[in-house]
Amino acid sequence: MTRYKPRIDVDAITALDIHTHIETDGHGHFALDQELLDASAKYFRGDQERTPTLERIAAIYRERQMAAVVFTVDAGTFLGRPALSSEEIAEACTDHADVLIPFGSVDPNHGTEAVKRARRLAEKYGVRGFKFHPSLQAFDPSSRAHYPLWEALEELGVIALFHTGQTGIGAGLPGGRGIKLRYSDPMLVDDVAADFPRLDIVLAHPSVPWVDSSISMATHKGNVYLDLSGWSPKYFPPQLVRQAKTLLQDKVLFGSDLPVLMPDRWLSDFEKLEIPEPVRRKILKENAVRLLKLGGRDE
Repeated sequence: MTRYKPRIDVDAITALDIHTHIETDGHGHFALDQELLDASAKYFRGDQERTPTLERIAAIYRERQMAAVVFTVDAGTFLGRPALSSEEIAEACTDHADVLIPFGSVDPNHGTEAVKRARRLAEKYGVRGFKFHPSLQAFDPSSRAHYPLWEALEELGVIALFHTGQTGIGAGLPGGRGIKLRYSDPMLVDDVAADFPRLDIVLAHPSVPWVDSSISMATHKGNVYLDLSGWSPKYFPPQLVRQAKTLLQDKVLFGSDLPVLMPDRWLSDFEKLEIPEPVRRKILKENAVRLLKLGGRDE
């Protein structure tokens, strides 16, 4: 076991993408089945590679002088298939610590075992946060059953990143393949933010149709941040753009949602938004560097 330690030169990178997915382990195993992969690709209308390896993702960001947070989603209970290994992802990131930062993922439905695994991933493997997808993992973040997990993450000093809003996974399929959108209402995370004030929380995506809820939470809760992944900036709700460049300029983070949305497209559309240059730098890099505690050239 090799514990991850970042080697990111924060002065040299131009941006830090806080939201990218590992969808394959390179051994023929995928995070989603083919029906869900196809539905997601159709939803995002993307023709790029849908399942790049971790090594390929590292090359993408290294070529662009950027860094990225990478993770999978452990939704084994709901999907009925083994998740990709967060342990393997963290270990693989040690060879790419100049550009990649690993987050872990545990299935909250596993109760005490999820808590134990989260501790192991943080303490033994060095993951910097955890990704949760309440709709895909079929759980209510506000349920007291999951409070031991949030307590552990708060104690460990890691970040909790929650998918919020609609999802392209299952989109267009009968019943959305049983995936329930209500679990990704960001207001279900408001309880977590209030009851665990030292736990840094990132609400992923523009949270449509609940964007105003996410904006309110980030305004009200000092420990809540927003990432802008999963949508081209040209489609951002206007109130999100307005708050991102003013009141919430220190709490908004660049995220692409690679591989469904490539950073090149996101950044190209982001350039067209009327955002002051100092705020643009905060969103693209500075806010994430501070949140991830990546001080100076090395940690």
